[in-house]
Amino acid sequence: QVQLAESGGGLVQAGDSLRLSCAASGGIFSIYAMGWFRQAPGKERAFVAAINNRGSNTNYADSVKGRFTISRDNAKNTLYLQMNSLKPEDTAVYYCAARWNPGTLTMFDSARQYNYWGQGTQVTVSS
Repeated sequence: QVQLAESGGGLVQAGDSLRLSCAASGGIFSIYAMGWFRQAPGKERAFVAAINNRGSNTNYADSVKGRFTISRDNAKNTLYLQMNSLKPEDTAVYYCAARWNPGTLTMFDSARQYNYWGQGTQVTVSS
């Protein structure tokens, strides 16, 4: 069973960049498909980005495409989300998620498809 811990959130101004990290422990990281989600106050948890087990394919929500980049380092058991050109509407708690996914390179963009979640990290973008 994998445990996930996000870090890297903070308060930034519009147009700034942040890099979130998600450290995984307790499992074989390369067997898990990974994703980033976010939840703003009063809203449901929303898909941000996904990456397959090897890091060879990615998928993004339209709202972040071209600004955010998901990546992973399987040797370091770490998932990343590089966020550029941040906007106030990106303000949310960001969660990383993992899905046990041996033998396939499928990506997943629904929160219901993930088995494990981190505790979240707050990102606040001021205008």
